[in-house]
Amino acid sequence: MEQAIGKGNPIEESDINRVPYLQAVIKETFRMHPTAPLLVPRRAGSDTDLCGFKVPKGSQVLVNVWAIGRDPSIWKNPDSFMPERFLGSNIDVKGTDFRLIPFGAGRRIRPGLPLANRMLHLIIGSLINCFNWKFKDEISPDEIDMEENIRATVKKVEPLRAIPIVV
Repeated sequence: MEQAIGKGNPIEESDINRVPYLQAVIKETFRMHPTAPLLVPRRAGSDTDLCGFKVPKGSQVLVNVWAIGRDPSIWKNPDSFMPERFLGSNIDVKGTDFRLIPFGAGRRIRPGLPLANRMLHLIIGSLINCFNWKFKDEISPDEIDMEENIRATVKKVEPLRAIPIVV
């Protein structure tokens, strides 16, 4: 980001395509920590065979986005945070690739997706580029508790406390 827009400058919408690593970080965050681990239940419209399982018409189907993001048959080292896996990849969060569907897919995709996607890049990019960060109580990154409380939404058991320092 420092090369693309200059250190200390807030990111603008026109800058988003020039910061592919930021895009990869956001995708990797969605893969590992989706806000809604289960998509809204669906009903099977017809008898279906899905990966060897028979799904009768009318069955309620839940899509476990959290499990898809941690599936070792889909992702290499699924428990490691590796944004590089998305560099040079055409995987996006727009519901066209079922490996990464934090906003759903098809007719029931979240209507706020375009706005959320833009705003995330602008806000996260600006926070990273305009501030240096230190952890409260001088803990090291290895000491951060990444345990999650998974319910209807996912949140950290211990909130992350970080202090911004203006660049």
